[in-house]
Amino acid sequence: MPNGKLITFEGIDGSGKSTQAKILYERLLEEHHDCELFREPGGTPLGEQVRVILLNQPEKIGIIAELLLFSAARAELVRLVIEPMLERGCIVLLDRFTDSTTAYQGYGRGIDLELVKSVNDAATQGIKPDLTFLFDVTAEDGLRRHDRHHDRIEQEGVQFMEKVRQGYLTVAKGDPARVVVVDGGREVEDLTIEVWNKVEVLLTRNTLF
Repeated sequence: MPNGKLITFEGIDGSGKSTQAKILYERLLEEHHDCELFREPGGTPLGEQVRVILLNQPEKIGIIAELLLFSAARAELVRLVIEPMLERGCIVLLDRFTDSTTAYQGYGRGIDLELVKSVNDAATQGIKPDLTFLFDVTAEDGLRRHDRHHDRIEQEGVQFMEKVRQGYLTVAKGDPARVVVVDGGREVEDLTIEVWNKVEVLLTRNTLF
């Protein structure tokens, strides 16, 4: 079994998840932990190519193709990066993982949830997060705060993003031991404290640290 820890950061764009992932990464490095941070899709040559296709493709991509592209990138990340790092005892931080697929492609796109689960399971080969932070903001707030050029998925609009948000909350409700729901509307400093407190508890349960 892997000896490291996998911590994932989830939420709609504009929720503050990426900011908090970077802050935690820097704090763990300062405290001399073996730690790496990756985003999805990405982290491998294939993953970065898939990222360009998925986020910037001008033509409409079919929802099943979209699901499988995300999952192909994830499968390579798990095989080449995450699994070896966990085996060596690394703390791996991920900006998005399987919960994103469930929320966006399952609840957002309406793909059968059992199919989404099967594809997620195939891509991850049993690798699951030890801890997940879900940064919750309304769709309106997320789109307002995310002020850069919207990618293809973000252009779906408020109604789509609210379905994704509710999907995330459903996932969290079904797995409260793993998923910590965080009010993304709070000050960055307050969120940072909450994240660190939860991570510290997780790490103290691991005799390697």
